[in-house]
Amino acid sequence: MPQKARFKIKTNKTKVIAMRFRESDYAAIKKKATKVNMNFTEFVTLSALDKQIVVIDGLSEVLKEQKAIGRNINQLTTLCNMGKITCPDLQEVKQKYTQMLAVLNEIVRRCC
Repeated sequence: MPQKARFKIKTNKTKVIAMRFRESDYAAIKKKATKVNMNFTEFVTLSALDKQIVVIDGLSEVLKEQKAIGRNINQLTTLCNMGKITCPDLQEVKQKYTQMLAVLNEIVRRCC
């Protein structure tokens, strides 16, 4: 399942209220909250405050690739520090990073 953006309300929640919902309304709201990877309270709060809820599909693949590039750079750095290599060829790393940035730019373009 693709990773989705998650927006959290950063303030301490001190006010507790009780609300009543019809079962069908509660189920519909819960389903929407689950779809955007939020809990019920977060979803209802952001919706009531007219905050935009953005779902970013495809982000997990980009993050996975970014982590792989970071691991490759760390491995090369370790080998350089150990003296096992002197001048690594970073063309492949640069190419993968460029591809990852293109995908990230496309995701941002779709969201805005």
